[in-house]
Amino acid sequence: MSNALFLLGCPESPVQTAIALYLANRLKKDGIDVTVAGTKSAIALLNVSDPEGNYVRKTADLDSCIENLAEKKVDFDLCFVFVRNDAGISYLSTLSSISDAKLFAIVFGNDADALASMIDFECEKIVVRTGHNPVPLKKRIDRVMAWDA
Repeated sequence: MSNALFLLGCPESPVQTAIALYLANRLKKDGIDVTVAGTKSAIALLNVSDPEGNYVRKTADLDSCIENLAEKKVDFDLCFVFVRNDAGISYLSTLSSISDAKLFAIVFGNDADALASMIDFECEKIVVRTGHNPVPLKKRIDRVMAWDA
């Protein structure tokens, strides 16, 4: 595996940015090149949090990235879709049909269980009902990615 894509929606939950930076750092240590596609606000938050690009070096507009994937101009080995609402489910579903990447659904927020139950296609579900505390989600990611061994 050499590259990964993160899809970030509106950054209403502090967990999203914290976990995106944590996951980017862990993947970078494993030699995986990370691209983050997101809304303008999500990308701005990452750029402010990581101004020197220590964790995230490549960013892209969410819609442009989806378009490039659909047109087969680009693809990734891994894709992590951050799901906090119905829009996240829609992006996840779209990715499952246009990309050959190994797909991970990072489902969080108060409605995490209900959102996870809407996923009816093949992907790795990482589900934690949290919006402010990133630690439970970090621990779940560590287990799924076998970083806690």
